[in-house]
Amino acid sequence: MSETVTWLGTSYHTILDAAASGGAMSIVDSTSPEGSGPPRHVHAEEDEVFIMLTGVCEFWMAGETFTRGPGETVFIPRGTEHTFRVVEGPSRHMLVLTPAGFEGFFVEMAKGQYAIPDDMEKIVEIGAAHHLTFTGPPLGG
Repeated sequence: MSETVTWLGTSYHTILDAAASGGAMSIVDSTSPEGSGPPRHVHAEEDEVFIMLTGVCEFWMAGETFTRGPGETVFIPRGTEHTFRVVEGPSRHMLVLTPAGFEGFFVEMAKGQYAIPDDMEKIVEIGAAHHLTFTGPPLGG
């Protein structure tokens, strides 16, 4: 599948999906505007790797705050509370998720064009179906 969707100003282009990898991993090419970032959350089943291509992101992971820019990576083990915010952008980054499947969350969010915080009940519901739990506010929020 090579699908591009947009949700809350961020584009998500799936370049490797569950079907193409036998469920082993997915890769999503994402471009996020400056100031954007999700609420704190936990992926129960997926490890997540950010590969920074452009821009700078501030990350918060398990109580630690740090920044990463082009050429740098962040590994977030499954079960670890985290979030990020684009501080110099836009930020283009590759997301590698193992195992695959979470890329479907971005597709569902884009399809419904759900807003944060107005549609959080529906976002939480869809997140739960993708083994995602929201745990707190976004950075700076």
